[in-house]
Amino acid sequence: MTTKDAISLWDASAQEQDYNAPMDADTTVDVAIVGGGFTGLSTALHCAEKGLSAHVLEAKQIGFGGSGRNVGLVNAGVWLPPKDVKAKLGSTYGSRFLKTFGQGPETVFSLIEKHQIRCEVTRTGTIHAAHSMKGFKDLEGRWQDWNAMGEPVDLLDREEVSKLIGSPAFYGGLVDHRAGTINPMGYCRGLARAALGAGAKISTGVTVQALRKDGGHWKVETDRGLVTAKHVVLGTNAYTDTLWPDLKRVFTPIHYFQLATKPMGPEAAHILKGRQGLWDTGQIMFSLRRDAYDRLIIGSMGRVFGDAKSGLSHRWARKQLARIFPDLGDIEFEEAWHGQIAMTPDHMPRIHNLDENLYTAIGYNGRGITTGTIFGKSMSDLLTGMAPDDLPMPMTTMSSVANAPIMSRVYEAAFTANQVLKSL
Repeated sequence: MTTKDAISLWDASAQEQDYNAPMDADTTVDVAIVGGGFTGLSTALHCAEKGLSAHVLEAKQIGFGGSGRNVGLVNAGVWLPPKDVKAKLGSTYGSRFLKTFGQGPETVFSLIEKHQIRCEVTRTGTIHAAHSMKGFKDLEGRWQDWNAMGEPVDLLDREEVSKLIGSPAFYGGLVDHRAGTINPMGYCRGLARAALGAGAKISTGVTVQALRKDGGHWKVETDRGLVTAKHVVLGTNAYTDTLWPDLKRVFTPIHYFQLATKPMGPEAAHILKGRQGLWDTGQIMFSLRRDAYDRLIIGSMGRVFGDAKSGLSHRWARKQLARIFPDLGDIEFEEAWHGQIAMTPDHMPRIHNLDENLYTAIGYNGRGITTGTIFGKSMSDLLTGMAPDDLPMPMTTMSSVANAPIMSRVYEAAFTANQVLKSL
């Protein structure tokens, strides 16, 4: 695939081979899975390993949605501090959720090791960087929560974190040693390879048009034929459409954009020397990482305006890198892209039982790598006899966000204004 045709840098640079196969006939399976991203492929892999026949139906290509456009940070937990998770879920579910998601990076890294997935994996942690003193106070609270749980998370002052980042631009940082980085498209394709090896079937370029119950089964109607399944799992997250009524209204969709420089030389060797991924405490989040080929990848909330060579987002990226690393000099970018994030009102994901034997995990709030992997395994456990009460979080019925379309436009305007202001 040429860079011109790629949906992201990760699509162009992934070492794992893409997989494309049309749906060639009607079929009957134990579980039909809509969506070929982290959730769908993890579900297929774990279902196949448990002896279920599984068929993934992907409208475009493997990883076409958020999975192939991700930042690639393999983070533990969710956006919320641990104490807030317990407050929302209660003691039993809160503790279980924090344990499961605290082990999320290890779950991902174990799959990478087991299936020898080529995805530029690093296990040197991630840095949650304080953009202000207020941000540092927030990090102190998070550190206290994780420290009380015995988790390997360190709070660094400004001088200490500047040595890791290669810049004094931040006020401190929280280093999570459980975490790391990957090429997310490489990981996604590796999950597809592993699922196929376990006996699952994957069809690409097939659009699911309708779901209807027929006795004890679901009829999954596609533009390529009919799939009959006992169970259906919708793994579409932020790319959910109108397939199931009002499902796309349980979250507010927002965009996240990234630009990648060309591979850099010694002038960038001091930047994130350990190749940790970084995101900041700003209300409009900023991210930065250095890949295996010494590209710097910088991103924030919003759409790409222009391309890698010119336009508003290009100006924004140049300005931000010059602010943080003033000695870098002239910088050339080679790729620009954006993807969608499914934001929920409480910043927590959901597991919904939409109908009998019809499930979805949704609302990942930008934490797709670990969340999709964990929930995919949870779906396989649920379909092979695990009690719903043993899931990482309560299974709930669908509840729409009434103002989601309006808030999506409000956020979009704010993110665009942020690009403009920070490009001046």
